[in-house]
Amino acid sequence: MIYFTSDLHLGHASILKHRSGFNDIDEMNARIIESINSIVTPADTLYMLGDITCRVAEDEANSLISRINGKKIMLTGNHDGEYDPSLFEDVEDYIELKHNRRKYVLMHYPLVCWNKMKEGSIQLHGHIHCRSDYNEYNHEQGRLQYDVGVDANGFLPVSIDQIEKWASSCNWEEYAGIEHHKANKIIL
Repeated sequence: MIYFTSDLHLGHASILKHRSGFNDIDEMNARIIESINSIVTPADTLYMLGDITCRVAEDEANSLISRINGKKIMLTGNHDGEYDPSLFEDVEDYIELKHNRRKYVLMHYPLVCWNKMKEGSIQLHGHIHCRSDYNEYNHEQGRLQYDVGVDANGFLPVSIDQIEKWASSCNWEEYAGIEHHKANKIIL
């Protein structure tokens, strides 16, 4: 199975003021890792869309990441440091993948427009630490853009099957968002 997650911020003590329910950073680290490992097996693929750790020493970051199940593919976020490359199958800034005849555009940051957007491709991202209502709002608007971050998904990874189900009931053909070919006429 293929899973996605983002913005774990393992080791980032300051984020606790934005995340309730944790007594300290060690509890947050343990609960996030346990949540991921309760779903992701060592045989699964886990795309990690950035900000895996924040403000921790490289050795501690590598130790935390090594505890997470799955064949990990990292998309670099703005808080990621240098990690042991052997922890990942691949490290990129941007990835496009195809699954069940649908294109997925993966990046840490949310994009205004993305490749094949008008043909039903889905942009997966993190970075903005939204609640789940962000994904619900995008669905209602017909915008195929999904925040896979832990804050938007109950600290759980999101499967590609969950995203496909979400997208299949989305009226994306009617989305009236910004058309990038016309935007420059408006802006310039």
